[in-house]
This record gives sequence, structure tokens and C-alpha cells, in this order.
Amino acid sequence: MNNQDPIADMLTRIRNANRVGRLFVQIPKSKICTGIAQVLKDEGYIAEFDPIDDPNKQGQLRIKLKYALNGDKVIHLIERASKPGRRLYKGVGELPRVLNGMGIVVISTSKGVMSDRKAREANVGGELLCTVS
Repeated sequence: MNNQDPIADMLTRIRNANRVGRLFVQIPKSKICTGIAQVLKDEGYIAEFDPIDDPNKQGQLRIKLKYALNGDKVIHLIERASKPGRRLYKGVGELPRVLNGMGIVVISTSKGVMSDRKAREANVGGELLCTVS
């Protein structure tokens, strides 16, 4: 599959697996997807992720989705913000708040991929990759 946007592919796979209640989802491994998975883990939206090496290919990331004790989904909404045809960049003062701080925005900054909260602490802006709530 020739995918031009690995981030949109990752978010769609997570969204679909979450919708049907799957415990694990596999996505093609890349630096940006690994960074997003790390932010989702740090912010408590996924349980864990593990790289799976493939000798001939780029490898996979195996993401363990997280659900509440009563079975409710932890990720209610996960959407792509910046798209290949329309990139969205914001300075540190313009970073949006999702659900008054109940959700996060994942941002690609000069200091790596991080949540909007960490970007404010580090006083950096960047490209808005996706919003999660």
C-alpha cells in the first residue's frame, strides 16, 4: 500500500480498532508515528507500544489500546489537524486547548514530538499533528 500520509493512516487504524474494541493495533513504524505513540502513552491514552522488527521491511509498531475498567473507551476522538495539503503551524501562544485541557494536541516541534502542555512548558510552537480527547 502506497501511503502518502503515515500519520493519517496511524490515526485511522487506532480509531477503527478502538471503535470495535480491539486490544492491539499494528501500524507501520516510522519516527513520527513512534513519537506520536510515545505522547499518547505519556498522556495516558494508550497502555503501551512495542516496535516489532521486520528483517526486510521498515517494521511495525504494536500499540496496546486502553479501556476503562467498565469497558469505556479512553480515546473518544482522535483527528488529524495538519494535513499534507494544508499544514497548520502555531506559535506557543496560539496553541489550542482541547476540551479546556481535558484533551491534548500532539505537536511536532524543533525539540521533538510532544503534547501541547509540554510544548507550553518548553516554550516552543510547531506543527499541529493531531488532537486527542
